[in-house]
Amino acid sequence: MKKTIFLLIIALVLMLISFSVYNKSQKELDEPIELIVSDVEINNFNDCVKEGNPVMESYPRQCRSLDGRLFVEDIGNINEKNDLIQLNYPLPNQEISSPLEISGTARGLWYFEADFPVVLLNSQGDIISQGIATAQDDWMTEEFVPFTATLSFDISESEKGQEGRLIFKKDNPSGLAEHEDSLEFPVIFSF
Repeated sequence: MKKTIFLLIIALVLMLISFSVYNKSQKELDEPIELIVSDVEINNFNDCVKEGNPVMESYPRQCRSLDGRLFVEDIGNINEKNDLIQLNYPLPNQEISSPLEISGTARGLWYFEADFPVVLLNSQGDIISQGIATAQDDWMTEEFVPFTATLSFDISESEKGQEGRLIFKKDNPSGLAEHEDSLEFPVIFSF
């Protein structure tokens, strides 16, 4: 009998403790959650990332802001031109510095006389460097041919960390609009 009363008391104490813990956790759940919202306006993928929002590792990457908006990383038209020209370095949104050593492959029809023009724009869209990409093998083919180019440029302190654009133009000696083509994507000027 003493054993039964002792077990009942222990069971009652355990029930009271369980009820107390459950009640406390319910109160915590009912309390409002305070979200810290930044005063920074998010207008693009880079802003979204800077604010610490989650980034989906897709290609191109995607970032969802706290208000539910989805921002997609700008990779230019690299996916659309992948069957014509492919880059080894630099790739979209990579940091670059001067001199910029460029390498990749392009189909023979992208060249004329074994080269094609390359242009670098600053964040305002002004040309800060231009040069020629040169085929490293026989370019008179429909296959991919390796190329290299070197661009030298100067940027101001305020442009460091800013976005520029790198443009690879299909050589078009005819000057006819229907033969023009280009690959264009953003790059970041390193500090």
